Amino acid sequence: MKILLSGGAGFIGSHTYVELTKAGHEAVIVDNLYNASEKVLERLQVITGKPVPFIKADVADRSAMRAVFSEHKFDAVIHFAGYKAVGESVQKPIEYYRNNLDTTLTLCECMREAGVKCIVFSSSATVYGPLETSPLEESMAPEDCTNPYAWTKSMNERILLDAVHAMPDWSCALLRYFNPIGAHESGLIGEDPVGIPNNLMPFITQVASGKREKLSVFGNDYNTPDGTGVRDYIHVVDLARGHVAACEYLLTHPGAEIINLGTGIGYSVLDIVNTFMRVNNIDVPYVIAPRRSGDMDSYYADPSKAKALLGWQAEKTLDDMCRDSWRWQSNNPNGYRD
Repeated sequence: MKILLSGGAGFIGSHTYVELTKAGHEAVIVDNLYNASEKVLERLQVITGKPVPFIKADVADRSAMRAVFSEHKFDAVIHFAGYKAVGESVQKPIEYYRNNLDTTLTLCECMREAGVKCIVFSSSATVYGPLETSPLEESMAPEDCTNPYAWTKSMNERILLDAVHAMPDWSCALLRYFNPIGAHESGLIGEDPVGIPNNLMPFITQVASGKREKLSVFGNDYNTPDGTGVRDYIHVVDLARGHVAACEYLLTHPGAEIINLGTGIGYSVLDIVNTFMRVNNIDVPYVIAPRRSGDMDSYYADPSKAKALLGWQAEKTLDDMCRDSWRWQSNNPNGYRD
């Protein structure tokens, strides 16, 4: 297959490029590098041993994307392009709605013109909203989203479901991610947050490296085994493999599917911290801080549909996630800015 990766230079997109290449597919990355570094492309070439097809373009730019589809004959699109920080979305809702919806609408228009009928969308478990029941199943009716980022994912799902309903020869997978962590085992590519990390693992690795003084654990009185919040953490390489499996499935299965990508195992914040310290033999100072508004006790996936439809399941362990995260941070203390 030949696949367009919109936003493919980012954290999940870059790992998906590697897994697609390993599986024998051809991928073309289209990215404006707003949330990514051009150095990723050099690292991908080292990992895969071949040049990386890359086009610098804004996926919301219709004329630029028409040119991309004119130049290449794609079998499918994997759509990662979009703004992705929950907190920032609350501060910049207009920018998030404009960018995250425009990229999807532009892609769909260009796909329709070019006769490309297969799309995998990077969605999120945040669309479930504040559901208090875990494991979360795709059939559960999502409650109201709690931030603009989540709403953009939910709205994009609606756009794509309606598009497939109107064009039944199209095929679409809406992949609801849980909490991606880890990095490629080479230590060459990984998560590279700008400023204060929004997610737990990059904060842990920065504390471990001495870049930050300590980790704040928000609340220890949740209804969980150790009192800290429980979430479903998935290795980014397993997540990338899920995209490959979804693409291969869609080529012979028209219609739309909503699919969770998670491990189905809930780990607490202290599970992550203690495992990280054990496997890497390094201390991570932390303090218990007040709860954050809106945080829930437990939130993890039922991944059985992914196994049944795609033949996919997560393979890497929490030890792997912690070890690979630290290897990336150790080798790249300033991310791609080194």
